[in-house]
Amino acid sequence: MNEIDATLLVVAKAPIPGFAKTRLTPPLSSVDAADLAAAALLDTLTAVRESGVRRAVVAWTGDLSQARCANEIASMLADFVVVEQRGHTFGERLAAAHADAAHPGLPVLQIGMDTPQAGPDLLAAAAAEMIAGADTVLGPATDGGWWALGLTDPRAARVLTEVPMSTERTGELTRTALCRYGCQVTRLQELTDVDHVADIAAVAAASNGRFAATAARLDPLLAGTRR
Repeated sequence: MNEIDATLLVVAKAPIPGFAKTRLTPPLSSVDAADLAAAALLDTLTAVRESGVRRAVVAWTGDLSQARCANEIASMLADFVVVEQRGHTFGERLAAAHADAAHPGLPVLQIGMDTPQAGPDLLAAAAAEMIAGADTVLGPATDGGWWALGLTDPRAARVLTEVPMSTERTGELTRTALCRYGCQVTRLQELTDVDHVADIAAVAAASNGRFAATAARLDPLLAGTRR
């Protein structure tokens, strides 16, 4: 795979029990939820590492030493530029992460750790959209949010500080704010991110890595939540 002249930015939090994926508890225990978060993070870091992008950055929050799979995550993070998240609100942290990941001449494609089904080919294709001339790319999520944001101008990320996050209209409002700023937004493939218990099965079915294996292990705990 040829090197792609782009930066891939992962916004991530340490998969610590009681800190990560708390909306999955119950029915999962805090440890099981953190295990699922760790699996999703490791799959995401693997996909980024194999995507062929020139630079890979992680905007990190949380104490890695307290995380599940801490040693494996630490080993993988050695291949990334790691910056601490800055800001009070999630929108502020996203905007700061784009600013910190910016590098002259390279567009930034930002993702979270909630879409482990986004493999290296999909990430490479999204980054290539910007190299081919797309000003801005936005990947919608099935819950009304978004899973990826690619910017050729990192200053445009400032609009995120004014967008309500984690709502059914976050994707729509983000697109509107970007267009108002002057961005020409190209739509990426829609994905499901793991925010709620009901999302786990759909994402696992589209994955084949650690997340799918962890979801299979936890399946007996989730069976009672299905209608």
